[in-house]
Amino acid sequence: MRIIVHDTASAMLDLLRRPVAERADALRELYRPLEGVLTRVVGEADPVRMHRLGSGFRFDREDERYLPAVREMRAAGVWQRVEEALAAAWERIDGAVPGIAHADTVHVVLVLGDPDDEHLTVRNHGYVGMGGFPGAIQLLMWPTATALAKIGHAAAHELHHNVRYANVAWNPVTVTVGEQVVAEGLAEAFVRELAGERALGPWATALTGAELERAYRKVAAGIEVAGMRNLPPYVHGDATARLMGCEPVGLPDFAGYAAGLRIADAHLAATGLTAAASVALPAREVLANAGVPTAA
Repeated sequence: MRIIVHDTASAMLDLLRRPVAERADALRELYRPLEGVLTRVVGEADPVRMHRLGSGFRFDREDERYLPAVREMRAAGVWQRVEEALAAAWERIDGAVPGIAHADTVHVVLVLGDPDDEHLTVRNHGYVGMGGFPGAIQLLMWPTATALAKIGHAAAHELHHNVRYANVAWNPVTVTVGEQVVAEGLAEAFVRELAGERALGPWATALTGAELERAYRKVAAGIEVAGMRNLPPYVHGDATARLMGCEPVGLPDFAGYAAGLRIADAHLAATGLTAAASVALPAREVLANAGVPTAA
């Protein structure tokens, strides 16, 4: 696997020095490395519109915070750390499952987020990722202390997804809550294998005690709910579901991540496998190993 972490720091510094009227085109060029993969998976999609809807920085106005933020990220070695984390992640997966199917090349695009977007900076502590399309990983961050410390772990989490969905079929009509929470739980268990408990994202550790137990029970009860549009409330919680135009089901933020990690841990304990070795296992197998009932 060839992993290319594109120099979006230079691209963003150039973009932010341009007149506002030129920035949309520059942003479209910044996202171009992901274009081929996204077109194959979702069809024609405007990356500028996706950026706007996905907590990206505002390119239609001046903001004196943006240039210093990109410089801070560059000075902190964010791009180099992402590259190193991805190399270590692939080495671990390749060693655990030799010959596993994977994209020949994975393009990685890291973009500045919007500091005024509460979903990004408060709910997600400043960083999010998307890596479920083999061959493409997008990372979005604002340089909060947590994001600066953990962006490399987020990249490794997304690479686990990237390899999983080169092996596991994903259909937006038939995908279930079970598949989504298993994927998230295994990806978080994977970053813990690589870098310890400190690598876990805030979404996987936000719930504890009775709150986690209640969320786990509700997620487990909805494990067979199918269809991409029906998953956000179970995976991301009610607040994010509302942002996405979905009907809430009474779950706190990131319930599916916390429940998924609990499921992954039960599976790992029952089988003695690692999260790296489990990357391509069917969700039903992982759920069965974890003792979560599913339909026959």
